[in-house]
Amino acid sequence: MKKIKYAVVGLGVGRSHCDAAHKSENAELLAVCDLKTDRLEAAKEKYPGVLTYVSFEDMLKNPDIDIVSVCVPSGLHADLAVQALEAGKHVLVEKPVDITPEKAMAIEEARVKTGLKAGVIHQNRFNAVMKPVKEAVDSGKLGKLFLGNFAVKWFRDQNYYEANDGWRGTWSMDGGGSLMNQAVHTVDLMQWLMGDVRSVTSAMGVYNHDIETEDLTVSIIKFKSGAVASFTSSTCCHPGISTDIQVYGTKGSIEVDGDSLKLWKIIGGDAFEESEMLESYKDGNSAAVALNPALVLGHAVQVEDMISAVLEDREPLVMPLEAIKSVRIINAVYESARAGGIEITL
Repeated sequence: MKKIKYAVVGLGVGRSHCDAAHKSENAELLAVCDLKTDRLEAAKEKYPGVLTYVSFEDMLKNPDIDIVSVCVPSGLHADLAVQALEAGKHVLVEKPVDITPEKAMAIEEARVKTGLKAGVIHQNRFNAVMKPVKEAVDSGKLGKLFLGNFAVKWFRDQNYYEANDGWRGTWSMDGGGSLMNQAVHTVDLMQWLMGDVRSVTSAMGVYNHDIETEDLTVSIIKFKSGAVASFTSSTCCHPGISTDIQVYGTKGSIEVDGDSLKLWKIIGGDAFEESEMLESYKDGNSAAVALNPALVLGHAVQVEDMISAVLEDREPLVMPLEAIKSVRIINAVYESARAGGIEITL
């Protein structure tokens, strides 16, 4: 079988993409690109023979490259992804797909125009516990969902925002703060589990950082199904406390913290199933992997899926139109908060 030639631009979070491509049996990590030469030198040491580029345009001229992972600051995602697609490369884009729905749509339009493949990283969908949670929701095991509670209570110090040339916490490059950068994963899970959002009503502020964007948001989310949810994001909660993913239906309730199952209660459910679920997923991905060594998690599953999508000529697991949903919700939260908490309809 042909080995896919893989490239990565942006060696911050992009290092996890490099590792996944390097370890794949179906790919070769061919090239990396970054403006920081020390990162390129580190890549050459870790991946002997890898080609290094400071210029993204120069890297795209390499005809051997099949896929490019775009891992630069969020506000540049669409610009570089479109460039790569127009240069004949498939793309896998880090979250968020971009910082506005309009910019993100440029990736979708380029995907359609070129006929190439575009995937987006939303790796928390592939946390081990999310498979049974999603199945419980979709199968109707929880009945009709009426309530959700989602909260990302994390901590970042000021140094985090000042590192890497200070792009985080800026509207132009980060597109937001705690909600767009940290909580976008949980926004994605919320809409994936509970369905299309009808409206948001929100407040936000800067409470413990010197940044342009917010470090706290609180929202009421209404869904087209009639369900409602609360959503909180913050990078002020020392020392970093929890990520609550809680869904409640007419037949049962499920509560997850990050990737660890905390509650699984189904009306009339099997007591053995409940205890088995809690035991299997109480420690998150590490426990699940121990139970099933073949289970692939995190960024690696989406990098491998992207490689397989190209080899098998199919679409990747998460495509731009799906990823745009969370960006649209986040932008509506910011619009509502800036307008004094009015209800914004999506």
